[in-house]
Amino acid sequence: MRPKVYLSSKVSDEVKAYLDQYCECEMWQNPERAITGQELAEKIGDAEGLLAAGNAISERLLSAAPKLRAVSNISVGYNHNDLDAMKKRGIIGTHTPYVLDETVADLTLALMLAAARRVTELHNLVRAGGWQRGVGEQLFGLDVHHAKLGIIGMGRIGEQIAKRAKFGFDMEVSYYNRSRKPETEERLGVNYLALNELLEQSDFIVLMTPLTPETKHMIGEEQFNRMKRTAIFINVSRGETVDEAALIEALRTKRIYAAGLDVYEKEPVSPDNPLLQLDNVVTLPHIGSATRKTRNDMAMVAARNLVDALYGREPQYVIPELKN
Repeated sequence: MRPKVYLSSKVSDEVKAYLDQYCECEMWQNPERAITGQELAEKIGDAEGLLAAGNAISERLLSAAPKLRAVSNISVGYNHNDLDAMKKRGIIGTHTPYVLDETVADLTLALMLAAARRVTELHNLVRAGGWQRGVGEQLFGLDVHHAKLGIIGMGRIGEQIAKRAKFGFDMEVSYYNRSRKPETEERLGVNYLALNELLEQSDFIVLMTPLTPETKHMIGEEQFNRMKRTAIFINVSRGETVDEAALIEALRTKRIYAAGLDVYEKEPVSPDNPLLQLDNVVTLPHIGSATRKTRNDMAMVAARNLVDALYGREPQYVIPELKN
């Protein structure tokens, strides 16, 4: 008998057809909104596998799924998984690294360009009929080419960002990481700096770290005060790595020049969040990997991980903390 699996979001026909070969599938069908935690707990029933798209894998959810053996995340991050609870139940957990690296790097460069050249602010100006005369200094932005870029977190995505910045925009690239990466330094021509030095010297600062107890609010008032007044801060990692109140104050007081954000402390962003009232911030709705091809590729990797786990094979991408 094929194992039962639940798909918490709609996937492409290609991914669904692959899963149907090996599993008895039930899929969330409402394209207008994501499934809630309560709805997922009610629907998961006797499923042995879960193909999850950003869902909280909590003690409560696991208690509602007594037959669950594997959770396959369509994401590289897994901070929404209760790993202790999964370990206790012997549940295999997987994710989808590598697939989205280049797509997220592309978006990071887009945010850097948009914040530096004030793209959304000036787009709104033109749309509102505010372009009445020639362009004066009040509409000028900052150059990206040949500027200094500091990357906090030189993982796979960080390397792709560095490559684009170094070889596409002739930027001087430095990085801070828990450990130095001499091979990366030689291959990409990047420099290692201590965190405070990176903050003080960089024109653009890109935060690209996972969310852990050590990285929560790693960027706050002290760090913003070390940045140049012309610095542009970019966050495409996790919202809780930044003290958002401190970021808002740094932007409001022009302590830093601008920010480009794809992630926030609370998502979706509340309409009354002060970030949405500031001209010097570019805001996106957590779309780092959101292209049709990349999301489909991620879902296919997650589907293969799930099938492997349910059929007793070692999945390609097991969450490191859950490896035996």
